[in-house]
Formats: sequence, structure tokens, C-alpha cells
Amino acid sequence: MKLLSNLVLLATIGLGATSAQAARPDPGLTGCAAKRSAIENQLKQARQYNNSNQIAGLERALSKVNTYCTDGDLHKEREQKVLDARHEVNQRTKDLDKAMRKGDAEKINKRKDKLAESKLELQQALDQLDK
Repeated sequence: MKLLSNLVLLATIGLGATSAQAARPDPGLTGCAAKRSAIENQLKQARQYNNSNQIAGLERALSKVNTYCTDGDLHKEREQKVLDARHEVNQRTKDLDKAMRKGDAEKINKRKDKLAESKLELQQALDQLDK
């Protein structure tokens, strides 16, 4: 029984890794072309496993990317995410400073965790900016 559960776990992890790889765009592509490529790669994966619900959703997403996506709009959207993330980091920094002035160790730790999350989101937004 233990062997069976280990095999199921390994199979699940393997499928998850495969679908994560399928979500990646082809190398060298940026902007809408990269989005389109990532969706097409996911669509191939869904078709391979005959997942009709996922296929339908991905086909809708691909249609919307083909119809509405422009590199300029996509870049503006990503710039806005960076600005929002920077604002969030600034706000969390102020919250941490306030907690440190009060000296409440529990609040300080919570604020540090929140600031770390915000910094991670900012880094992710910056990473996406040039893709």
C-alpha cells in the first residue's frame, strides 16, 4: 500500500512538472508572442491528455490573446504592476517602521513577513517587465 501511494505521488509530481514546463513560451519570444506560445504549449499538453475542459479554456484564452493582445498594452500593464508593487513595498516598509517604534515583537515579525512577500512580488513584476 505504501509503495502504491509513493507511485501515485511520483506520478502526480511528474505530471505537475510536465504541465509547468508546457506553460513556458518558446525561447526568445517576448510580449504577446510569448503569451501565445505559452498557451499553445499548454494546449498541446491538454490535447495529449484529452482534457476537454482545459482545451476549451485554453482555446478561449488563445483567441483573446490573438484578438486583443498588443505588445504596447502588455508592457503598460506590466509597468503598472511594477508601480503597484513598489507602492506596496513602500507601504509595508512604513508599517514595519511603525511597529519597530512601538516595539511589539509579534507585530514586527508579521510586518517583516509581509514586507518580504511584497518584495518578492515586486521582483516577480520586474522579471515579467521585459518578457
